[in-house]
Amino acid sequence: MTERRAGHVILGINVLVLGYLPAAWQSPLLTKDSFADPEYWATIGRTAERGTLDAIFLADGPQLGDPAYDANPIRLEPTVNWGYVAAATERVGMVATASTTFNDPFELAERLLSWDTLSGGRAGWNIVTTRGAAAARNFGLPDVPLRDDRYDRASEFVDVVRALWDSAATGQDISHHKEFFDIDGRLRVPPSRQGHPVLLQAGGSPKGRALAGRVAEGVFAAELTKAKAVEHYRLVKRLARDSGRSPDDVKILPGLLLSLGSTEEEARRRSDELHDAGPAAYSVHWLSQSIGYDASKLELDEPFPEEVLAAPADPQTFQGSMGFRESIVAQIRRSNPTVREYLRQTRYTGSGHAGFVGTPEQLADHIEDWFHAGAIDGFNLQPDVLIDGLAVIADELVPILRKRGLYRHEYETETLRGHFAAAAPTPASSTED
Repeated sequence: MTERRAGHVILGINVLVLGYLPAAWQSPLLTKDSFADPEYWATIGRTAERGTLDAIFLADGPQLGDPAYDANPIRLEPTVNWGYVAAATERVGMVATASTTFNDPFELAERLLSWDTLSGGRAGWNIVTTRGAAAARNFGLPDVPLRDDRYDRASEFVDVVRALWDSAATGQDISHHKEFFDIDGRLRVPPSRQGHPVLLQAGGSPKGRALAGRVAEGVFAAELTKAKAVEHYRLVKRLARDSGRSPDDVKILPGLLLSLGSTEEEARRRSDELHDAGPAAYSVHWLSQSIGYDASKLELDEPFPEEVLAAPADPQTFQGSMGFRESIVAQIRRSNPTVREYLRQTRYTGSGHAGFVGTPEQLADHIEDWFHAGAIDGFNLQPDVLIDGLAVIADELVPILRKRGLYRHEYETETLRGHFAAAAPTPASSTED
């Protein structure tokens, strides 16, 4: 029996610039320059704040994407982008992705804390290690380091950044001399209203999850089924406890790809039309990247062969997301779909994130079910077309959740850390599916 939890879910928006599908740019509500239009970004921030959403999140890939399959090949630098949006909003949190592989800890600590201070304590840092040779070549490297090496650097990088943020509060220099960094000094930036930016993490490898359990205040997860989501939820909470933290110190926020309509039929038509208007290679490319196998070689109307589902020959050199791959393989093994059926189940994305197509009422049912099952603390929602999908979330989904007692009516806190802390704590007893 599922225990009902008190309190409210956390709602974030994964701002994939224009939307998660490549055809998003064709919306009549957008122009060819929307991604670089200050008013577009101000509108996104204000709409999210109108819905009293907890946070808006901007991913980053330090390389130019391929428009043949990348829904958003061009992106602005996240901290600068959100610095502008902060001036147009008052309460909504803003999370920026920044790589520990291609940044310097002192410079990043100063940049993030400056932004956090000027935004009134609404900043969050999504910690990533970055994968792929294309990004590495932009920094003069032939390829990224091996996965475990990237996470070893990331762990020390985060420790340095946290120590520097502490130096802003204490006025005391740090002295750090370890494997990757040698730093003596302190920041010149004062602490923010929330002390320092909220830490979030998205890696699904063992070392990524260990880092999340040790330091993260939020985890962006990839979950296709409720059962696996419950399993991951308990794992990360246990890792937090093993690190001497309260399990409620870390919030679990899976991504959820959305196509919404006033009826389920309308939502499915919208999803199908957007997919048909995009590049044919989009789904196959994403699936190939996620599982580490050229999906174009698979028979669409045959089940996935076992060699595709087997673990990567070398996880250290696997270029995809381990979390995505784990989520996808678990879903395929559970239902044994054909390749075509799997792509349809995930709304043609080939992604490790679940897809949802339906009405705001049905989406509220889904959120309520997973929340009370102990699978999530909230969702990082990803609309197919951001400009109108976000408005539906703010104006239609949120009021339904409020009526069900699952969401606040007004902002009760002023900082991103405050928003997270105000969300429902994990119940003392275990929840069962």
